[in-house]
Amino acid sequence: MSDDNGAGTNSAPDRPSAEEIIRYAKDPATRIATITFDRPDQLNAPTMAARLRYGDLIHRASIDDDVKVLVIRGAGDDFGSGADLGEFMAVQNDPDQGPRLSEYKIGPEDDVTYPPKQSFRHGASISQWYANAQAGCRSLQEFKKISIVEVKGYCYGWHFYQAADADLVISSDDALFGHPSFRYYGWGPRMWTWAQTMGLRKFQEMVFTGRAFSAAEMADCNFLNSVVPRADLEAETDKYALACARNRPTDTVFMQKVFFEIMKQQQGEYMGSLLSGFFESMGGHIHADDNDLMLDNAFDGGLNNSVKDNDSRFPPEFRLSKSGRRKPE
Repeated sequence: MSDDNGAGTNSAPDRPSAEEIIRYAKDPATRIATITFDRPDQLNAPTMAARLRYGDLIHRASIDDDVKVLVIRGAGDDFGSGADLGEFMAVQNDPDQGPRLSEYKIGPEDDVTYPPKQSFRHGASISQWYANAQAGCRSLQEFKKISIVEVKGYCYGWHFYQAADADLVISSDDALFGHPSFRYYGWGPRMWTWAQTMGLRKFQEMVFTGRAFSAAEMADCNFLNSVVPRADLEAETDKYALACARNRPTDTVFMQKVFFEIMKQQQGEYMGSLLSGFFESMGGHIHADDNDLMLDNAFDGGLNNSVKDNDSRFPPEFRLSKSGRRKPE
């Protein structure tokens, strides 16, 4: 995956283990735990197994009395640019769908048959699964401790989910936010939450233009708690983490999180995940207008080149890739 993609892509057959991609550490003295996405050569794109590990780690940290604050950050220059689309395409094209079952924690020994491609359930099952905390997509919504996401560079796709679902977001001033799906597919599983967090008017702009938003714009949307130069980012995050860890007891934090969870459920957070998942399931039925880029055509023509070509059609400041934004129109 190159800087030009603006989305998590990878065609390499050999992928790191989930434990290598998602690193976890905790300090019982401060009661601060850290999850680090450590795949910088692929813009920290998680594999299916890595997402499951991520969801499991959040669940465990939620129970662990040694943890009060969870910091989530990325290795390298970026927080992350979304899922491993190379793996996704390989799984989609697998005739027996055995690898797809692993997404649901189902192994070959379990004698389970995945729904056929002709069925609605073939796509809808995965879209609905993304609304489950175990799937590693909305896991932070059910986390009963304090979560802090540290953002730099790309914050796209699945990584954008994490920023929106966190309690606090600390960002470098060079960060870019968005979901490539709005440009290449049209839907994202966490749209309801993004609309509530960013405000409807600005989120509609992100959806309809498909463009990335800068850290300054996201701060104006009240999406971010602090924006600092890249060199100061880690220290700023640590400052917030220590303040949270030294504030009220963990029991108080648990009760505060229950309050906020009830508030978000009253506003329809989980219903929104299910609804946007349903619409995403219907993407294969969308009819293209003229030269619109459709995901199936992009797969057939080579995803990397299709993404670059499509990105070049937009004004530089609307492009998803950092290198594309530097090129003249």
